[in-house]
Amino acid sequence: MMKRYSLPGYLAGAVAARAGDEMSGPALMLTGFALTGSSGDAAALLAAITVSAAVGGPLLGALLDRAGRPGRLLAAALLLYALGLGATLLGLGRLPFPVTLLIAVLTGLWGPALSGGWTAQLPAVVAGDRLPRANALDAMTFSAASLAGPALAGVVAESVGASKAVVAAAALVATALPAAWFLPSRPGGTRDARRASVRDDLSAGLRVIVARRPLLEATLASVATCVAQGMLAACLPLLGERVLGGAGRGALLLSCAAVSAMAATAVLARFPRAVAPDTIVRAGALVQAAALLLAASGRPVVLVAAALLLGIGEGPQLAALFTVRHRESPEHLRGQTFTTGASLKITGFAVGAALAGPVAARSLTGTLVLAAGVAVAAALVHRLVPEAGGREPADRVPSG
Repeated sequence: MMKRYSLPGYLAGAVAARAGDEMSGPALMLTGFALTGSSGDAAALLAAITVSAAVGGPLLGALLDRAGRPGRLLAAALLLYALGLGATLLGLGRLPFPVTLLIAVLTGLWGPALSGGWTAQLPAVVAGDRLPRANALDAMTFSAASLAGPALAGVVAESVGASKAVVAAAALVATALPAAWFLPSRPGGTRDARRASVRDDLSAGLRVIVARRPLLEATLASVATCVAQGMLAACLPLLGERVLGGAGRGALLLSCAAVSAMAATAVLARFPRAVAPDTIVRAGALVQAAALLLAASGRPVVLVAAALLLGIGEGPQLAALFTVRHRESPEHLRGQTFTTGASLKITGFAVGAALAGPVAARSLTGTLVLAAGVAVAAALVHRLVPEAGGREPADRVPSG
C-alpha cells in the first residue's frame, strides 16, 4: 500500500484541505460582516469554528488510532467539515444568529482532521530515513495554505461576493477527500487498542504527552508560541491602519510570514538532521520573539522585516514539532497525540487573540512587547518541566 500511495499525493491533499481551512475563517468573517453589519458577529463566527477544536481534536485522534483504515474516517471528517461550512453559510440571515454559531461550533469539531489528523498518517506513507524530510515538506503545506487561503478568500469575496468565498473554501476541503480516503491502512496493531474504551484511549493519549518529557516540552512550547501568534493576529488591523496605511493591509503581513516560512522550511528539508528538532522548537520561539519586538517599532520597512523573520522562526519550528511527535508517540496513540497537540495550539491562538484584543486598543506597542515575552517564555518552558517526566519506552505506555 505504501508503494501505491505517493508522498506527492499526500502533500497535494494536505495543501487543498489546509488551504480550504485557512480560507474558511476569513471567508466566514467577511460573510458575517456583510450579512449582519456587525464586526462583533463576524469575529464571533471565527471564534465559534475555532474554539471547539479543543474538544474535537482528542476525540478524533482516539478514533483515528482505533481505525484499521484511518483514511476513511479522515475523509468523513473532511466531508463533515465542508458540509458544516455550507450549513453555517445557509444559516446566516435565515436562522437566529445563536443557532448559526452553534452550527459553526459543531463544524469546528472536525477542524483538527485537517491539521494533526492528516499529519499523523505520514509514517504510513513514508518511513525510515525519508520521514524527517517528509515532515519538513508536510510543514510547508501549512505555510502554503496560510499564504494561499486568506488571499483566495479576499480575491473571491471582492470579485463574486463573500458568501461565494465560503463555498470555495468548502470546495477546496472537499477536493482533498480522495487523497484522504485512499491513505494506507494501518499494518496491524489496532486490536489491543480496540479492546479499550474511547475514554480509556483519551486518557492514555494525555498520559503519553505528559509522561514523555521531550513531547511535553515541545507541546508546551508550541502552545505558548501560538498564544503569542494569536496576540499578534489581534494587532494586525491596527498595525495595518497605523503603520501601513490601511487596516486590511495588516493581513498582508501574514503572507510575508508564510513566504519566509516556506523558504526556511525548504532549507530544513534539504538538511533535516543538521540540528536536533527539540533545539529548533526552542530556537524558533526565540526568533519569533525577536520578530515581535521588531514589529513594535512602528516603522513600515521594519514591520515587513519582522513579518519575514517571524516566518523564519515559525516554519522550521512546525517541522521540528512534527518530528518530535513522530519520534515520541507510540504508533497506537500517534493520531491522538497529533490531534490533541493541534487542538491545544488552536486554543492557545484563540486565547492569545482574545486576551490581546482589548489590550491592543490601549497600547499596540505594549501588546507586541508582551507577545514577545510570551514567545520567550515558550523557549524557556523546558526548564519548568521536571526531570521525572522522563521518556517511557513505547511498549510501556498503556493503550487504555
